Amino acid sequence: MNISLKSMILAAEFAAIIAIFSQFTIPLGIIPLTGQTLAVGFTATILGRRVGTQAILIYLLLGFIGLPVFAGMKAGIGVLFGPTGGYLIGFIFTSLIVGTILEKTDFTYFWAIVANIVGAIISLIFGSIWLKFFSDSTWLAAFTGGFFPFILPGLIKAVAAAYIGITIHKRMKLSYSVT
Repeated sequence: MNISLKSMILAAEFAAIIAIFSQFTIPLGIIPLTGQTLAVGFTATILGRRVGTQAILIYLLLGFIGLPVFAGMKAGIGVLFGPTGGYLIGFIFTSLIVGTILEKTDFTYFWAIVANIVGAIISLIFGSIWLKFFSDSTWLAAFTGGFFPFILPGLIKAVAAAYIGITIHKRMKLSYSVT
């Protein structure tokens, strides 16, 4: 696997950006509304599947080892295995899906919006499934608490991530060989 220095630096920088955006939170019970989903979306849009996913993995690793990068300045394995762990793991698949859709189609606003909406739904599904098993609740309760309240904010953040991501992607003049 050939990883360029530029790719490693971009992945690290965007992991830090996700950590910063994670601190913008609105508490809504045990699952807060955060800026990290916006940051995950534009990270995947800007960097593509491979480097975007590396950024997410770095972010998760930083939190796993104890740096307070998760929402609310939280960290540790307890967060990854807590009620929000499914969303965090879902970010990996969100990045893979968003990056793959854009790389298979085109880095345009339309495709970025489509990719980010699909990615947001993937993350919400992962989080809700995790929440169901974590809280030993019914499927309806898990989706009522972990999916439905976040659909509208997720769609808004998906459109914003697409717009921000494509605008920055064009200005950075990233090519497929770099991403």
